[in-house]
Amino acid sequence: MPENHCSLLDQALYAGVIDVLSPPPGADPLDCLYIAMHVQGAASLRQGEHCTVLAPGDLLIGTTPHPVGLLRDAECRMLRFRVPCFYLGVRQADVRRTGGLLARGDAGVGALASQFLHTLAGQSQAHLARPGNHLARSVSDIVAILVTELLERESAEQPSGAGEMLARLREHIEENLADPDLSPESIARSQHISVRYLHKLFQQDGTTVGQWVRHRRLDACRRELERPARRQTSVSAVAHRWGFVSHSHFSRAFRETYGVSPRQWQAYAAARVDGVHPA
Repeated sequence: MPENHCSLLDQALYAGVIDVLSPPPGADPLDCLYIAMHVQGAASLRQGEHCTVLAPGDLLIGTTPHPVGLLRDAECRMLRFRVPCFYLGVRQADVRRTGGLLARGDAGVGALASQFLHTLAGQSQAHLARPGNHLARSVSDIVAILVTELLERESAEQPSGAGEMLARLREHIEENLADPDLSPESIARSQHISVRYLHKLFQQDGTTVGQWVRHRRLDACRRELERPARRQTSVSAVAHRWGFVSHSHFSRAFRETYGVSPRQWQAYAAARVDGVHPA
């Protein structure tokens, strides 16, 4: 990392965990992911029998503040960030199952995430001011893309081809989320497998087909409700657009998942974009 940037990080290096965004009202404050960015010194990550040397800018993503398997010398410095899973559209359990994720900071989405996190850390109280809040939102969106990409890569590397099949099934679900007739039967038929095998694949991944579809639909609704251009769109219209037939079912599922009602989340997101710090 260039020396002229190090002074910007002096306070952040020793300030503990940097909250990229605060959890919305009602969300579990413990339901979050931690990102450790290597800044300087010698560090490596041990995973099983493999040991990977880290370079400045590399990112370690996990469910605890201190990455499992991290080895470092006395000169090593790490920046640590925390992002609520609410904003990422991923589950803590998915990352925990992998034992932690490593993203190189010199290529692809990992490089973009590393640069944005570095910029955010260099801005004092950035996430509390309106311009900084926009930066924090951009950071969370990039981290969401990165984590999803890393999880898909982990899934695809599973032996026996189960990971590849699961990836194709999820892709089909993503392309048909708005279809209210999306069902285990239609999903299985798209890949020419039995419904029983479909359920088995998702169960091995720690979830069910129905839970996965609902999770992706709720995340799509959450993201749409927070867009400024959708302020005048009714909650029912958004729910219907993403395949929810029953408004009451959608509202109940949204509150159970995120701890707030869809209307409360829409108002909270609008206040945040307008620069109003919600109570």
